[in-house]
Amino acid sequence: MLASRAHLAKQAAAMLVRQPACLMHHGGDWGNWGNTNVAVVFSGCGWWDGTDIHEAAYTMYHLSRNGARFQIFAPNQQQMHVMDHMKMQPSSSDNRNMMMESARFSHGQGTMQMNDLSKLDVSSFDAVIFPGGHGIVKNLSTFSKDGKDCKLNNDVERIMKDFHRARKPIGLSSMAPLLACRVLPNLEVTMGYERDESSRWGRWPNTTMVQAVKSMGARHNTREPYEAYVDEKNKVISTPTFMWETDYHYHYIFDGIGNMVKHVMRMTAK
Repeated sequence: MLASRAHLAKQAAAMLVRQPACLMHHGGDWGNWGNTNVAVVFSGCGWWDGTDIHEAAYTMYHLSRNGARFQIFAPNQQQMHVMDHMKMQPSSSDNRNMMMESARFSHGQGTMQMNDLSKLDVSSFDAVIFPGGHGIVKNLSTFSKDGKDCKLNNDVERIMKDFHRARKPIGLSSMAPLLACRVLPNLEVTMGYERDESSRWGRWPNTTMVQAVKSMGARHNTREPYEAYVDEKNKVISTPTFMWETDYHYHYIFDGIGNMVKHVMRMTAK
């Protein structure tokens, strides 16, 4: 018995030695490795006052997985306020710059440096993606104060219109469809459910934003957190992500962003 176990152990060791030190990933579904350049726009760092960290990280992961190069941008301006993410209320003692806060997502070298949003030129990119978070409604727009009549950050409005005019894909997560629907006509988007249909899996606490995009003239389509909706005509791809509130099922958010990114990449290949 002991001899048999020793023999099996030797065989297993021999097999491990023969394995390559690392396995090269050869491509995603749509990646044309290194030939697709995507701009990703942040609005700070943190769900309650900037860009959600999960949506940001998942977006960059799926872009990398599908063979895209990407550069990250944020407005070089002060954010609306800083939230205490433990108490979920504003911290009166802090005033921070969106670009400096968003730089937390970067590695600070080469193309992974944080860039000033005012320098984003549509001619240098094949697509743009806006991850979600309350920075969408507080920093990139005045939606938190003005609702459906909100104004967009000047560079955000310019970028939305420039990419749409150039027929280049626009990817939107969570609350970000608000930005596109405010300045682009006749869009079809998803922000999840239209009513807060609570279940043991999660709930939909931000459905008033759905009514806002409908009042802006957009058509809303109900989708699950792991799905994306594709407006083929306008090349706008949206996914609900954290419009859905969940305690545990973050893999649905991961999958939803993955579906959005794949469609963005598909459209850049046309």
